[in-house]
Amino acid sequence: MNAETLAERAIEELARLVSFDTTSRGSNLELIAYVEAKLAGLGVASRRIGNADGTKANLLASIGPEAAGGVVLSGHTDVVPVDGQPWTSDPWVLTPKGDKLYGRGTCDMKGFLALALAAAPDFAAGALMRPVHLAFSYDEEVGCLGAPDLIAEIAARVPRPSAVIVGEPTGMEAVSAHKGIAAFRVIITGKEAHSSQTHLGVSANMAAIQLMGSLAALAAKLEREADPASPFTPKWPTLTVGLINGGTALNILARECIFVFDLRTQPGVDPDAILADFYAEAAALDTAMKARFAGTGVVIERRSRTPAFAIETGGAAEAFARRLAGDNGPVRAVPYAAEAGQFQQAGYSVVICGPGSIDQAHQPDEYVEISQMQRGAAFMVRLAEALAEDG
Repeated sequence: MNAETLAERAIEELARLVSFDTTSRGSNLELIAYVEAKLAGLGVASRRIGNADGTKANLLASIGPEAAGGVVLSGHTDVVPVDGQPWTSDPWVLTPKGDKLYGRGTCDMKGFLALALAAAPDFAAGALMRPVHLAFSYDEEVGCLGAPDLIAEIAARVPRPSAVIVGEPTGMEAVSAHKGIAAFRVIITGKEAHSSQTHLGVSANMAAIQLMGSLAALAAKLEREADPASPFTPKWPTLTVGLINGGTALNILARECIFVFDLRTQPGVDPDAILADFYAEAAALDTAMKARFAGTGVVIERRSRTPAFAIETGGAAEAFARRLAGDNGPVRAVPYAAEAGQFQQAGYSVVICGPGSIDQAHQPDEYVEISQMQRGAAFMVRLAEALAEDG
């Protein structure tokens, strides 16, 4: 396996992957079918693990002997929307400009998937002593929803791997920890009335403002109480309201207001403990509203809860990835959430390492540098060599 040739193949592969619009609100099945066919052409069988309604699927494939000690290459197939973003090129067409490759998902994280698929023919043709497992998930961007079933399938069917490499964009450097995320949807139901007659109704918007004010105060408190020794940037749990929708007209008390928020916490920090006072306030407000008007109130729905990824002292996956990447840098922790925490929770040794920078993720004109794909290709070459050794 030649790194230069592999990088060229990976860029061609990336162009194909980018062409599939796998925005989380839609289906990823076209991409999954493409990957299945590509692997089948190499004589590699794969298994779909679908969602409840069959509109999306994870994919799991193993290359090499049915033996323990293999390596999982894990990545998500979904991407975030491009709606309203000022792209200067077609986000669904890989566009080279200078030393960069532009397109939705180039760094987050189809670049890593492209490297894995470009290396698959060499993995399949090589005399591997230990297997490589391709684990491609759905709906990571909306709460890491697909990974649990994929991980369960790995646990049930795959001889225990020695390492899981989650290919989120890290500049091809090992990342040892990430924050967890708990996401919530708050639904406030009021009673409509003319805005001059507030005694005849209750505004869902005004109730929402009260609750969001409490969340804003909590976010400021968390920042004030940040642990200066935290390896994360920012060092404190972060809380933001990401979406608000309420009301119908200026002069009508709002019948409904819905807002969503997320709380991102370090390993070992319980989001429910942080939100205990908020839960109590919402419950008290719900009781007060119902006492005035039947059918009103406050409902809090948990949308997702992705566990944090904690630093694993002496972790096998991190040591392995650092060797392949030639990385002797410091221990790194990132504030975003990923599927690494879910793999760790299932008992696997995990590291995050992939091409590109998180600074470009979710942005208009998202890109990955060609040099990053080249570094990723060298990583895959070294991985194949390592798996061909008697581990």
